[in-house]
Order: sequence, then structure tokens, then C-alpha cells
Amino acid sequence: MHLNRITIHQERFPVRDNYPFNLDIFNRTKAIEFITPVTCFAGENGTGKSTLLEAITRKCGIHIWGEIDRARVDKNPYREGLYRSIDAEWTDGEVPGSFFASQTFRNYTRILDEWATADPGMLDYYGGKSLVSQSHGQSLMAYFRNRYRIRGIYFLDEPETALSPRSQVELMGVISDMSALGHAQFIIATHSPILLACPDATIYSFDTAPVAQVEYEETDHYRLYRDFLENRNRFLSGERIE
Repeated sequence: MHLNRITIHQERFPVRDNYPFNLDIFNRTKAIEFITPVTCFAGENGTGKSTLLEAITRKCGIHIWGEIDRARVDKNPYREGLYRSIDAEWTDGEVPGSFFASQTFRNYTRILDEWATADPGMLDYYGGKSLVSQSHGQSLMAYFRNRYRIRGIYFLDEPETALSPRSQVELMGVISDMSALGHAQFIIATHSPILLACPDATIYSFDTAPVAQVEYEETDHYRLYRDFLENRNRFLSGERIE
């Protein structure tokens, strides 16, 4: 692993009543250790897994491609400040890497296409073909297959959003193969029971405070998909499944 551990310092929180500093999970989680090349963050929407993923990314000095900053009625000035309250422990110092989120990937592909007009060789790092000219799913897989061959640490925020189940299996294979080579580390926030099944991955549940390590079969995502496939008619009838 390149990144061994992150520590959350609650005493550095600038406020306690604004998101994300008001989340119980950040107030009760002291540290998270990365003990395998693949780590997954699992949990319901709003539990803080994507927020922490972004904060760790920023702490690691990796740029997050974002959308144009637009005016908002109620803008939270603390939304992106969690990284200032985090310390990161490395094995042999910082390494390069990237952050992926489906909602901002299109912005990245368009900028890359503009750069490639001046330097076509840049596309060699992405399979030699413009990502814009491919379908969204195809461009994603081209990016994953080529980018993750490079030594570094990679953060993925719900990559399954634009991927079919078959492509999710393919992505799991890419992640497994690249991590097995020993040069790539992955930290993934996901709802996908397919990606959570990545061999030898460590899974942290954000459905409890503090964050807790769980087995694959203990995740709510696995249990829900299993119960739905085994009891589909009960779900469709509206019967509550515990």
C-alpha cells in the first residue's frame, strides 16, 4: 500500500454544526487503516463516504475535476474543508494518482480532447482514441484500463453509476489485476455489490459510527440484492423485507 492510514482530528474542526463536521461518523471515527491494496467504502447516501473520499484525495494532493462553480442560494463554505482536519501516513512518501467521479468525467474527457488537438500523442495514454468519440461506458472502460496501469493511488466515487453490470465485472477485473501487480492502490466509494466483491478488498461500513470494517456478506448492499433476487415478488408487493 502507498497510503497506510488516515487520522481524523476532531479538535481541528472549524465548526460542529455545519456539514460535514456535524456528521456523527466524523466525530466518532478517529482513524481508518488501509491494509489491502483495495479498500471499499460502503453505506447509504448521506453517510459521508463520498465526502471522506474527496477529503482524502485532497489531502493526498490529487486534483479533483469539478464542474463550473455556479451561484447557489445556500452555499456551504465548509463543504470541502474536511481534508484540513486529516493527516495521512504513507509508506514511502506521496505518490501520484487520480480521482474519478462519473458526474465530472465528461468535463475531463472534453478538456482532454482539446489538449489532444495540440498534442495527439496524449491519447496514447487512453488507448489511442478520443474518449469523446466513444459511448460513455466505452470511454470509461478505456480510461480505467489504461490509466490504472500507472503506479499510483486511485480514488473512485461510485464508478458503477454509468456502467452496466457486465462492465462493472470488467472494472472489478481491472482493479484486481492492477492491484495484484503491487503498484496501484484503490480506494472506492460504492453501492455496487459487484465492486464490493473485489477479491481481498477491505470493506468499511459508513452505516455505523464509528466507521467499522465488515465482511462482504454483512454489507447492506449485498443483503438487499440477495433478498431481492430471492424474494422479488415480496418486494414488488410492497411487503417489508428485514
